[in-house]
Amino acid sequence: MNKMIKLKRVYERLEVNDGERILVDRFWPRGIRRSTSNIDIWVKNVAPSNELRKWFSHDPKKWISFKRKYKKELKDNKSLKKLVEIVKNADPVTILYSSKDSAHNNAVVLLEVLKRELKKR
Repeated sequence: MNKMIKLKRVYERLEVNDGERILVDRFWPRGIRRSTSNIDIWVKNVAPSNELRKWFSHDPKKWISFKRKYKKELKDNKSLKKLVEIVKNADPVTILYSSKDSAHNNAVVLLEVLKRELKKR
């Protein structure tokens, strides 16, 4: 299954080819009004636990450990299963995150896990 899944910062401009726009952060992004957000679905429980999020604190030196720990958290996550179903039935999909660091955030790990899960099905 070759889905088009993009990652995008939630503050970036909405584009026609974004498709289904899914926010994967635990908290609603600052400065974004819910009524005019251009976010189709918010799957907040797929985000890292508060403990993991606080431990990581967007420190690139902790990135490899964060990825391993987050993937472990996702193993039995019911929201991941929900997200896989959403992505399976939509094309294209844009995964939205609010982090300023586009290389070291939960959405990057989640995209990797999503692609792996979609290949299984």
